[in-house]
Amino acid sequence: MRVRPIFSLIGRGDCLKRVDVASALIFDETSESVLMVRNKRGSTSDWSLPGGAVEPRETLEHAAIRETKEEAGVDIEVTGLYSVREAFFTGVGHHALLFTFTASIINGELGSLDPDHEIVEVRWIDISTANFIFSKLSVPMLIVPQSKLPSIYSFHGNV
Repeated sequence: MRVRPIFSLIGRGDCLKRVDVASALIFDETSESVLMVRNKRGSTSDWSLPGGAVEPRETLEHAAIRETKEEAGVDIEVTGLYSVREAFFTGVGHHALLFTFTASIINGELGSLDPDHEIVEVRWIDISTANFIFSKLSVPMLIVPQSKLPSIYSFHGNV
């Protein structure tokens, strides 16, 4: 793989704000489905995993937990790191690092508690449909069952 200079990707003189995004991949192995939320975007909508921007002084893990509670109405336990993806969203001036964690539901019932009222639906979607949806995203991702993944993330606090 050839690595291109950063200037050829975003243009000379462009300044992108670094944004960390955390999301939760909650997989139901019995039904082979993934918990997803439908986001309202103006007059359209799209499906995604529950997640969003990490707030100041918030860990990645806590952001995934908070966003999942807000968007899907459930409390989760993070069980591992699924993926780290990176993208330049030049249209909005962001350099995003997207952290997706595996998680399990520990409490609550499905339903959005989103204070921004951007979530219009929460539901389980079968893995093949989820993979089709994720293949069409600007930053694609492939979902595989959690049982096939190692856990590679841990937070060590103040060291």
